[in-house]
Amino acid sequence: MAVGHHVWGTCKVSRSAAVVWLQGVTVFWMLIECGVALFAAAQAHSPALLAFGSDGLVELLSAAVVLLQFSPRLTISEERATRAAAVLLFTLAAIVMLIAALSLMGKVQPEESPLGIGLTAIALLIMPVLSWLKRREARRLNSPALAADAVQSGTCAYLAAITVTGLAVNAVFHIGWFDVAAALLAVPLLMKEGRNAWRGQNCGCC
Repeated sequence: MAVGHHVWGTCKVSRSAAVVWLQGVTVFWMLIECGVALFAAAQAHSPALLAFGSDGLVELLSAAVVLLQFSPRLTISEERATRAAAVLLFTLAAIVMLIAALSLMGKVQPEESPLGIGLTAIALLIMPVLSWLKRREARRLNSPALAADAVQSGTCAYLAAITVTGLAVNAVFHIGWFDVAAALLAVPLLMKEGRNAWRGQNCGCC
């Protein structure tokens, strides 16, 4: 019996270590992504990049919340972590709608941004992998907070695809508002998964 408890405890610690590693990688990348995206947005006056950078900030906070939950020294309860992840999902939905509205009202005129194209192309490669790994660990650990964070990473990949398409179209055809309608398609998903996380349910994609 003691051996069984030892093996289970070792397995649990190993899984927690995997989550800490995943969230550490996410925090490191999101620091880069957020900083570069906001810098490029300021240079190009791009609402798409501003939304993408804002998404990076929310994803950074979400990853930090889950990292605290699984950290052996600094921990927060499952309920608090899940509720915090839900609030961050709602925040991201509001940010996307606000930036889209500003773009549709013609308040900003985006310019070409090779830096933004490069950044979002890299994010499009990285974030789906992180999202898949987080979904896998969320199923194993039955963690709604990590499941919600997996949605954040998946949404980041979705927004990266939208943003890089919009930036490329703008660079070639000078149509700066091309990605606005597509960006709004992410809002229902964010709201749905935010409600699920608030109720403590696993996300539908997990």
